[in-house]
Amino acid sequence: MNSTVYQPFKNFDFKYKNCFLSGDIFPAPVVETNVLPDWLLAVANYTGEERIKLLDESVRSYNTLKVPVSKEIQENFIQPLEDKISHAFSIGYEAVSQLPEEDLFKWIGKFMYSLIYIEMNAAIKLQQLSGDGMNMSQGLMHKFGNLNIMVQSIYRDVVYEDFTPWSIVVVPLTEADHYFSFRDEINTLTFSLKLKDFGIIACLQDNGTNKKFHQEILNSIAGKPLSEQQYEELCARFFYSAYLFNRLPEYNVMPLEGSVYIDAMPLKGAFNKPLFDVWQHKTYAQVLENFWKPWGQTLFEIIKDPRSPISFFDPPYLPEAG
Repeated sequence: MNSTVYQPFKNFDFKYKNCFLSGDIFPAPVVETNVLPDWLLAVANYTGEERIKLLDESVRSYNTLKVPVSKEIQENFIQPLEDKISHAFSIGYEAVSQLPEEDLFKWIGKFMYSLIYIEMNAAIKLQQLSGDGMNMSQGLMHKFGNLNIMVQSIYRDVVYEDFTPWSIVVVPLTEADHYFSFRDEINTLTFSLKLKDFGIIACLQDNGTNKKFHQEILNSIAGKPLSEQQYEELCARFFYSAYLFNRLPEYNVMPLEGSVYIDAMPLKGAFNKPLFDVWQHKTYAQVLENFWKPWGQTLFEIIKDPRSPISFFDPPYLPEAG
């Protein structure tokens, strides 16, 4: 394999002709693969007919979400990763918490980038996006392009020079029979998943800053099983802080002798302001209300005391509000 780094956002290669991860680097045939693998649907007790709404407001069933992939990459790289994740998920928290974070990043990143690929293809088809992406945010193109390069680590050697691009948290849950559910926020590349006795929260391109932002609450709950309300509250905190994160990470990408070396530019750069915009309890409470919908907590109840939104953590360790 040559050392070329596939960059689909340069020519908007989202037409289901080339491998979504590698372009045309491999001579192997291109096949279509499910975004939600069969093993995950089986573990979740799903039929595949469950539906998801895409950004263009179209509604698709899970089993119609497919992306094109090189048969060589699918068989030799993606499938072994799926087998590793599948085995850990079948066991639960004990095994999932022992997975290397990089494996979780590859798997979650592949899932998120697959959805991005489908969204890009749909937008071009509906002429919501020109063939060169001219009416798409340059920041999003930059972010999605970087994610694609990083997820190429599934099939090639990608070396992160003294940094970690992600924040990933795996927590135990008090109950052992949770139904499968996931959330994703494409604009901030934030993801959460709940299954069996574990929950996962991931911010895929923040250079670890969201984890540091919530370090106090993470230290207080380390190793302690969380109730469903606590887990959803923790998710709400990460999804909101990912929204407040006000930097667009920049990377130097250097292909060399078959490997890709990625070096992160300092996040502070020439800016003097903090990495996160000011935390607002009222806005956070609106996010939390959405995550707590199964329990019926209203915004009024959550923010009854404007200085102290209700929390299932004691002490709550909420970030300081502006």
